[in-house]
Amino acid sequence: MKKLLALILAAVLCLAACSALAADLKIGVILVGDETEGYTLSHINGVKDAAAELGIPENNIIWKYKCPEDQTCYDAALDCIGQGCNVIISNSYGHQTYMVLAAEEYPDVTFVSMTGDFAALTGLDNFKNAFTKIFQARYVSGVVAGMKVAELLESGELSPEKQPNSFDADGNVKIGYVGAFDYAEVVSGYTSFFLGLRSIVPNVVMEVNYTNSWFDIDKEAAAAEALIAKGCVIIGQHADSTGAPAATQKLLDAGNLCYSVGYNIDMIPTAPTAALTSPTNVWSKFYGELFTSLMNGEAVAADWAKGYEADAVKITALSDSCAAGTAEKVEEVIAGIKDGSIKVFDASTFTVGGETLTSAPVDMTIMDWATMTVAYAGETYEAIVDGAFEESSFRSAPYFALRIDGITEVK
Repeated sequence: MKKLLALILAAVLCLAACSALAADLKIGVILVGDETEGYTLSHINGVKDAAAELGIPENNIIWKYKCPEDQTCYDAALDCIGQGCNVIISNSYGHQTYMVLAAEEYPDVTFVSMTGDFAALTGLDNFKNAFTKIFQARYVSGVVAGMKVAELLESGELSPEKQPNSFDADGNVKIGYVGAFDYAEVVSGYTSFFLGLRSIVPNVVMEVNYTNSWFDIDKEAAAAEALIAKGCVIIGQHADSTGAPAATQKLLDAGNLCYSVGYNIDMIPTAPTAALTSPTNVWSKFYGELFTSLMNGEAVAADWAKGYEADAVKITALSDSCAAGTAEKVEEVIAGIKDGSIKVFDASTFTVGGETLTSAPVDMTIMDWATMTVAYAGETYEAIVDGAFEESSFRSAPYFALRIDGITEVK
């Protein structure tokens, strides 16, 4: 009985201590968009879910919506500090420069720049970067798309006779991709999607159409329409709106053979029969670890990047338009990624300029392109490790910027 009472007392004391720690943590969140934009919505949900799980009061979170990637970010950070925030997070790459300025001035506040790439080089103990291994989920979404293409080919619904515009001169099936910017993050993403698709259907080619914007419904829709007009039967995306899936649905309804793989959110409500799935980040995994570490006074890594092994990435629900057997194949591929038997960037599965890569040095130096000077000097790493390109290991932000054969870009 005494032992039971001691255990109950210990639990009560622990709960009280955790509640006190949660009450002491005040969080500033600087967002490039708001809940209407998929990427930002996933961050909002991640912060809220992690905070609720840890008992952090909602009024301990200060939200800064639609913050441009300029001096406004710095001003927003200072306003959060003025309101008592001891950790400040920003969710867009362009915020990073302004976040580090604030971090230099306020060493007692922790700053986290999501998708950033030079935290480890700054020498600042209070400045961090984080990203997920979303390339893994993009690969899996490519497998979903590949299963659909294989089904269309097997049924004869997709053939050179019926859809001659959907095949190139060498008989490869045309795939399209709507990309935001010509960044390594996007290149890594579209390449992993393509490799996942090609693991199911080897004879495919892909065209990437850039919008030069993270969120522009009209441009993303126009890019998807242009790709479908060229015969592309799958439209993937690394852009944050529903523009591409909505356009794909419209053209599918008009009689075109085309399907969509989205990003960040379930696109089935937008494209009920065109959407297949979407790769997405499970940001609550990172935020849960971050908040727990800060509450416990533990060190936070300069770079954080996790994937399926930590359930930090996933694909959204498979739609009814997916091919038979897709769910089972997805489970198989995810298991392979987890146990290491499947490497997303296996160098034996692609070529660059007709050559299989045995070496890919990656320089982590960060340049200030405005002045053409080195902003932060970094090491050069060999990225080909055990026959595969090792992504998001030397830093959290993607650095796969190789242009592999089979993919073309329209800027």
